[in-house]
Amino acid sequence: MSYDGFVTRSVVRELNQKLLGGKIDKIYQPESDEIILGVRTFDGNYRLLLSANASNARVHLTTVKKENPMTPPMMCMLMRKHLSGGRITAITQPGSDRVVRVDVEAVTELGDLETKSVITEIMGRHSNVIFIDKDNKILDSAKHVDFTVSKVRQILPGFIYEPPPGQNKLTPDDFELVSFMNLFAKQDGDALLDKFLLGSLMGMSPLVARELVYKFAGHTKVAKSEVDEAKFVTFVGSFIDDMREGRFDPCVVYEKRSGKPMSFSCVRLEQYGDMADVRAAESISEAIDDYYVTRAMRESMRQRSADILKLVNNNIDRCSKKLALHRDNLEKSKNRDKYKIKGDLLTANMHRVSYGMSEITVENFYDDNKELKIALDPTISPAQNAQKFYKRYNKAKVTEKYAAEQIAEAEEELGYLETVLESITKAETPHDLAEIKEELREQGYIKTVGPGGKKKKRKNTASMPMKFTSSDGYEILVGRNNKQNDELTVRMSYSTDIWLHTKEIPGSHVLIRTNGTGEAPDRTLLEAARLAAYYSKARDSAQVPVDYTAVKNVRKPNGAKPGFVIYEKNRTLYVDPSNQI
Repeated sequence: MSYDGFVTRSVVRELNQKLLGGKIDKIYQPESDEIILGVRTFDGNYRLLLSANASNARVHLTTVKKENPMTPPMMCMLMRKHLSGGRITAITQPGSDRVVRVDVEAVTELGDLETKSVITEIMGRHSNVIFIDKDNKILDSAKHVDFTVSKVRQILPGFIYEPPPGQNKLTPDDFELVSFMNLFAKQDGDALLDKFLLGSLMGMSPLVARELVYKFAGHTKVAKSEVDEAKFVTFVGSFIDDMREGRFDPCVVYEKRSGKPMSFSCVRLEQYGDMADVRAAESISEAIDDYYVTRAMRESMRQRSADILKLVNNNIDRCSKKLALHRDNLEKSKNRDKYKIKGDLLTANMHRVSYGMSEITVENFYDDNKELKIALDPTISPAQNAQKFYKRYNKAKVTEKYAAEQIAEAEEELGYLETVLESITKAETPHDLAEIKEELREQGYIKTVGPGGKKKKRKNTASMPMKFTSSDGYEILVGRNNKQNDELTVRMSYSTDIWLHTKEIPGSHVLIRTNGTGEAPDRTLLEAARLAAYYSKARDSAQVPVDYTAVKNVRKPNGAKPGFVIYEKNRTLYVDPSNQI
């Protein structure tokens, strides 16, 4: 996990710099496994988050404010009773493990000064926030652990707190090059360096172990036999010295294509190469906060968009099935001429046909008088047999016309739905999703009915595209969804602006403000094209075709669906979406 012992060390160092001597004036418990301490210092007010969440356990300063329950939980009220107004006297990391202990000196009911501690253990599903008194007696904990859960270590009010079991590993504080060299020398030649680091050093996570190996050797899977032992040990020793001296370089890593947060650390991560965007942070708390806030926001957006996504995908499936059906009918109708030929030949040879015949062989004057066998229905007259073939011909002719119309309609709808699907993937805020929902209502995909069966009238929300500035100083506008695309192209543009869109690929409308000149530098055109490619369905492609033309060459047909336009006199650029502004 990202939150390892070294991150814990960097957090403790930061907390000591900012919170030591601070006064606790507020205590909240927004979640059953989460405590927030409001700390007032001479430098300002801080919010210290202590989380024992099974998948997101962590300790750091946060700027995020959560809604608290109307009635505070028991643990929260107990901590308020004992710690409110108390002063933080120590913040430590026992044993270099993922444990943070905050000691608070507060006045008791009898007027005496007494130190109590809040201990946060970051251990996956076993994570906990434990409140103890001066004698190490547990007053309460976020999670109660009895004999049915653990026979080794119980955490219950009234029990004596015992630290987590130690691990037989070197800690940064007792690390020595000689002992580490001896330990490394005992390893087999095929032992992987990252596995060795993980099993030897306290606080080491797989992420940091891989990072150290990557920085030393250029890739992550390296065996002991492939390296100079002395150089590797010295390299690791230098890293440990940085950790001991507090030389941290906090960062957050985001997936370059999707913007999804991948990891964070107190050391700069380089192992992801071109696949990731590494962003430096001012502090380790800022890095952790950004990581979890971004992840929570994306998860919230994923949940919010699930119903719209399902609706759009269902309609895409419906359109795809409709297309397949009518394309099959269209293909079958192409052979309709054979029915007319048989009707003509049968009519020309009517004198040879008798009632009750099941077939007749005639000369096909449409094909060099070659013999053609025609199957007949013996239960109807010869003339009725001929009419039967003409009816089948006419039916196929009508089917062809109807199938062609339905295919064109389904293709147009499918193209529109794919643009909506792309808009959903680009949505970054609840407001963006609200606009997409409103668009789907206007197009009849979402039925909104009020009391009495009457349709509700909804107030349209303002829609503003994204704004960028090119390297040459030109303003570039990018639509997030079809409503914004229409706003951008139809209402906000000037005839001299330059309009861009991915060629035959669903995506955003992009506009370059030319300030009336009708021209833009090549670099600005390239940057705008990259934005058009990035905010399209082809975001993950290497070379994406992007059309561009003057706005005066773009028009929206009457009655066209949102986001649909036609254009002419365009040119095409091929760009890499990963290099957008």
